[in-house]
Amino acid sequence: MQEAIYYAQQKDKKVQCLLCPRHCVINKGETGFCRARQNQNGKLFSLVYGKATGLQIDPIEKKPLYHFLPGSAVLSFGTLGCNLVCAHCQNWTTSQAEPQKGHSYSITPEEIVERAVLEHCESIAYTYNEPTIFYEYMLDTAKLAKTKGIKNVLVSNGFIEKEPLIELCKYMDAANIDLKSIENKFYQKISGAWIQPILEAMKTIQQKKVWLEVTNLVIPKLNDKPSQIKQLIAWIKTNLGKEVPLHFSAFFPAYKLNDLRPTDAATLLTARKTALKQGLKYVYIGNIGTTNEENTHCSKCKKLLIQRVGYNIIVNEIKKGKCSCGQKIAGVWQTI
Repeated sequence: MQEAIYYAQQKDKKVQCLLCPRHCVINKGETGFCRARQNQNGKLFSLVYGKATGLQIDPIEKKPLYHFLPGSAVLSFGTLGCNLVCAHCQNWTTSQAEPQKGHSYSITPEEIVERAVLEHCESIAYTYNEPTIFYEYMLDTAKLAKTKGIKNVLVSNGFIEKEPLIELCKYMDAANIDLKSIENKFYQKISGAWIQPILEAMKTIQQKKVWLEVTNLVIPKLNDKPSQIKQLIAWIKTNLGKEVPLHFSAFFPAYKLNDLRPTDAATLLTARKTALKQGLKYVYIGNIGTTNEENTHCSKCKKLLIQRVGYNIIVNEIKKGKCSCGQKIAGVWQTI
């Protein structure tokens, strides 16, 4: 186990976790909301440090990141636990599991980085469950990765306090934040959280010059109304800018939302069309079969620059970050 970084000691050997906005006050011997941080005799410890539930090589497009080293391999891992309780979670068997009872295996930050080097991965992704939960594990791994020339990718719900996020951004190269809805009532009802810290986290990530992409899982009857989609797009455009890639992703029944139907393609196509009409330059559809909506086009001349089929890159015409017409394409690209 590893002592936590962000917490405060209180009277009667209580501690207050300062990592995420919940600020859990934890009695001796108990864990916080995430179940992954325990008060041991007046000190807060991570129960998931060095304990992974999955370690595998993915295409970077799977995160999804479409404007960050396309076609490259990323070593992905996560742990048990989460600071949200999303009713639609696809990974609920790990995110909602108790670290002291769930299955995991031991692997050190050094071993993870060594594996990334061995497998020729250009980056390491902190993903599968919420990386905030394994903050110290992630931070130590990210620091080591940097010394080996390996980049770091954060795939997060964004529910984290500003101070630890700023420290983390020193070592992160890219992030995909899951903006579940633009409405606070959605977060309260479906995820057991609140939205403002997430909005602030996205702005902080961008201010710290970490490449940012945003994903919105479109769920029938919950966040798929045209007015909700328009409000989400407007917030992104105003606060993050027109060049932040936005991924609309299809929902499939899972966990506690098995009674809802999957998102139909028409809803996603309409959402994408709306975003492009409102001025966003790079809007994608994921998790459902489409013909053109996963491709990247030049925002100026509309030339096809990156053709994707699933997670595979078929064509990549971006040279030194630009289209052949000279237009700069926002992102982090291979120097070709």
